[in-house]
Amino acid sequence: MSLKDFFFPSGGLHLPAHKAISSETPILSAPLPEKLVIPLSQSAGEAARPVVAVGDRVLKGQRIGEAEASLSVSAHASTSGKVVDIGLYPSAHPSGLATQAVVIVPDGEERWIDKTPIPWQSLSPDRVRRALQAAGVAGLGGAVFPTHAKLPDTEVTTLVINGAECEPYITCDDRLMRERAAEILEGVGILRDLLAARTVLVGIEDNKPEAITAMCAANAAADLPFQIVAVPSRYPTGDARQLIHALTGIRIPATRRSVSLGFQVFNVATAFTVARAVLHGEPVTARVVTLTGHLSRPGNRECLIGTPVRNLIAQAEPEGTLESVVMGGPMMGFALPSLDVPIVKASNCLIARLPETSPATLPEMPCIRCGACARACPQGLQPFELYRWSRAREFGQVERYQLASCIECGCCAYVCPAQIPLVQYFRFARGEIRSRAEEAKVAEGARARFEFRQFREARDKAEKAEKLARAAAAQAAKVALEAELKAVDPEVDASKKALIAAALERARQSREEHAPAAGESA
Repeated sequence: MSLKDFFFPSGGLHLPAHKAISSETPILSAPLPEKLVIPLSQSAGEAARPVVAVGDRVLKGQRIGEAEASLSVSAHASTSGKVVDIGLYPSAHPSGLATQAVVIVPDGEERWIDKTPIPWQSLSPDRVRRALQAAGVAGLGGAVFPTHAKLPDTEVTTLVINGAECEPYITCDDRLMRERAAEILEGVGILRDLLAARTVLVGIEDNKPEAITAMCAANAAADLPFQIVAVPSRYPTGDARQLIHALTGIRIPATRRSVSLGFQVFNVATAFTVARAVLHGEPVTARVVTLTGHLSRPGNRECLIGTPVRNLIAQAEPEGTLESVVMGGPMMGFALPSLDVPIVKASNCLIARLPETSPATLPEMPCIRCGACARACPQGLQPFELYRWSRAREFGQVERYQLASCIECGCCAYVCPAQIPLVQYFRFARGEIRSRAEEAKVAEGARARFEFRQFREARDKAEKAEKLARAAAAQAAKVALEAELKAVDPEVDASKKALIAAALERARQSREEHAPAAGESA
């Protein structure tokens, strides 16, 4: 395959899929680990507040973290057992920074809480949203944006369900659609009714014929009006804006949210968890994870949230000593800093890599302005210009070339013959722009406070001057009145002096009368 075979006329890439490694075996249940490390932060919002203590016995599905912020979701025990620690543990993040987690040792009994379905048809949309937040439902396509926050009161005309799964190697959504299509569509129906959407489009890439067949059969069996649409296998069709464009021909500007134009997008796995939470009263305690790469037993495993990655990789039997394990796809995923990190709601794929098969890291070379990055960009940007100005720290120019529209899909870096890590430059520029905007905001606040202080001091000075002026005017008026009276009757001043002299004489006499006699103690 030559480089030109990768490109699509409207941007994006046709990448080697590598999906057959894991897509042809049914979903299996991962064994129960010795311990579960369940982070309290598993969504795009703030972390949940722990509501259990060390030593507590918990049931599967029991709430262990309470959502307090609007973009937070609750956390739940993935199985029954005993809480042995609440503390900081490594997170599934490129930085490896620690995050607060609840550690549970399973008792092996898998005892559920009393599961109560949500009577969503008789509740107000706001109460259903709060119930989904309490059930810990968040987007399982990778962004983990809280689902309840994507159910606004504003009108949504078209509900889009994302079954594209465009990144190579990842097949968890493919298997989910093949095996659990009916439950996915139940969740889609609930989302449609909550949004009052008139149209439902389910987009699935055409390299998943079995998933398309299964979803069409479930749609027909339930007599649903949903449209199951096969879209071209093109990376990054799984991006919400790209999928909307592929399904409808409408492009969503970077400056607008899709919901403002009447579209809302959910992943198929998210729809499945909505159905389990609403119809069965089950909070999110597990997810399907693709295990692929250099493994003897690749496939898809349904594993409990909090399962250590090390356990899953060991069960899949690596074919040698691994160099790294990538969480997510090869384009937007990242190498895990440690295999001790737990599976979280965002963990859709684990790719095991051997040293001899990892791509060699070549040195970055100067940009030759070949334009390959621009042809590959699905957003129609000019990455070579963004790179030029990011490197020069000319962030005004970076914004002029619409960095805000970049979705960091990595297409530009993938085709760059100079091996320039373009996305890293763009992330750097974004961070600098954000930092400068925050600094400007702080400076504006300081300037506003300084100006108000000056205004207050000037106001106080003016009020004081006005008060002194009023006092001086009153005194001048008094003096003028006395002068006027004196001019009319000169005896007034003499009369005043006589009164003062009489008062002084009375005071002198009083002192003499009360003075102590000679020789007496004072």
